[in-house]
Amino acid sequence: MTAGTSIRARADHLGTQRVAGAFRAKSSLDESSSSAALVSRAVARAKEGDREAVRFLYLQFADNVYGYVRSIVRDDYEAEDVTQQVFTKLIVVIGKYEQRAVPFSAWILRLAHNAAIDHMRKRRAIPAAEVYGADERVPEGNEDRSRELRHALADLPEEQRDVIVLRHVVGLSPTEIAGRMGKTEPSVHGLHHRGRAALRTALVERGCAPTVALKVAA
Repeated sequence: MTAGTSIRARADHLGTQRVAGAFRAKSSLDESSSSAALVSRAVARAKEGDREAVRFLYLQFADNVYGYVRSIVRDDYEAEDVTQQVFTKLIVVIGKYEQRAVPFSAWILRLAHNAAIDHMRKRRAIPAAEVYGADERVPEGNEDRSRELRHALADLPEEQRDVIVLRHVVGLSPTEIAGRMGKTEPSVHGLHHRGRAALRTALVERGCAPTVALKVAA
């Protein structure tokens, strides 16, 4: 059996186990040596534009991606939309994947993580009180300030931005964030502290800082 035939046969088998168009959250990954070898061949062929290889990767990982995304966005329908976006993007970016750097399963879950965080950031602005702090007065007149807050957030380094969003939008604890990002809890606290400080500085520069911060800056 050729590589292309075995990939198509496995995709057909996976397809019979799914309800068309439906997702189910799946946390476990098939990390057997035979599965890893087939995934590796499928990735190589997908980079060459093989549609059957892309279909196999979708069927192999869609439920893992969906389960991971849903744990962040906490909504079944939104998780389905983001999952579809991940695999749409996969066709474009798969050429950037390097097997020696990270397993494909980890790489595609990182794509899912980024897509879910982007979705959350677009869906809800971070509450200003969370950024400014409980001891500071939150400015009123909110459309302009919310826009400036989003812009300041977008300018943060990626890891600081992820921690801020996961903490204050998604509502995860530092321990949960550390698990999601593969970091220690102290490093998450450090990223959170630096991220909030950078946001406050940016808001002062934009003239949208809370009253207390403006007095200090003056």
